Amino acid sequence: MTATAEKNTVAPATESALVTKQGTTTIADTVVQKIAGLAAREVTGVYDLGGGAARALSAIRDRIPGASASVGQGVTVEVGEKQAAVDLQILVEYGVAIADLARAVRRNVITAIEQMTGLEVVEVNINVNDVHLPGDDDETATSDRVR
Repeated sequence: MTATAEKNTVAPATESALVTKQGTTTIADTVVQKIAGLAAREVTGVYDLGGGAARALSAIRDRIPGASASVGQGVTVEVGEKQAAVDLQILVEYGVAIADLARAVRRNVITAIEQMTGLEVVEVNINVNDVHLPGDDDETATSDRVR
């Protein structure tokens, strides 16, 4: 190995908002997960987050007294020392332009995470897995046979 190659393998100690000479700040995955979930839900046109099984469990959890819904549902994150990556599974409302909605969600999630944590968000992948139709709520799931 040459002297030039050895220099390239040693990463320089650079400072960031989370890594300073006085110490480092670490942020847990669940923190970034909750921030991303709340930021995604703020965008008009996002009905819910998560896949079908996660939403079904959430509906059951909502009916249990004292239980709270998970704001990180449908959000997967990878958090490093200085960067984060986010994967979202969303359910959109019928009639919204999905490409525009995805741009708005991505922008809101990146802004929220970067402002709150100081992490650089390198990617936000969005998987639209369903469309919520008007009148497609839980109340309509009751049986019409028994009155």
